[in-house]
Amino acid sequence: MSELLISQNERVLTLTLHRPEARNALNNALLESLANELEKAERDAGIGAVVITGSERFFAAGADLKEMASRDMPATLNDPRPQLWARIDRFPKPLLAAVNGYALGAGCELVMLCDIAVAGDNARFGLPEITLGIMPGAGGTQRLIRSVGKALAFRMVLTGEALSAERAQQAGLVADVYPAALTLEYAQKLAARIAQHAPLALQAAKTALRQAHEASLAQGLQQERQLFTLLAATEDRQEGISAFLEKRPAAFKGR
Repeated sequence: MSELLISQNERVLTLTLHRPEARNALNNALLESLANELEKAERDAGIGAVVITGSERFFAAGADLKEMASRDMPATLNDPRPQLWARIDRFPKPLLAAVNGYALGAGCELVMLCDIAVAGDNARFGLPEITLGIMPGAGGTQRLIRSVGKALAFRMVLTGEALSAERAQQAGLVADVYPAALTLEYAQKLAARIAQHAPLALQAAKTALRQAHEASLAQGLQQERQLFTLLAATEDRQEGISAFLEKRPAAFKGR
């Protein structure tokens, strides 16, 4: 049985985490499957955006603790897991998470790695690693504090307590909250809307937005302008402006 279900509707690829027996816990094999599919999607001009989702009750309940327990410090030091996360993080196209149920530990870290999170009203987000005598290790501390701010990030990480979908939206971790039965549908509609836009412009905008977390304002402004200038050389820029002036839909080609 496949641990990752794959479907595509027009320009939106949906990747569904499917380890029901383990509450979609993210082991290395599942992370590698995710990385492989995203790298295929990167090369596929027919895919404009990707949605990652789970089940109705669990997005992903965390890392696979059985796998983690088998690794001592030397094995953890040489674990391929950081490289798998880095491969997922390098995906240049818009990446959305459609979250129902629990997104805990590594599951919450995967949500934060995505560009936009859409949640069902039954979703819960947390980093409970501290209750196991460990701490987040796949970007949890760094991405959370950049998303929700110091006070809430410290509270979540040091207590292990989870946020409701409503609280996560208020804190800026989640963009939209819908009834759980509609979460994936709305996430796919949002992805389809995004995927209509010029691929090179989307990639450049994603790069510039992410840079805001990683550089000073001056550096971010400089890169934003460089990317803006590079887009001036694309056919899609000409098409977008012409379509607007001619009051017709644009036909972007990724060039």
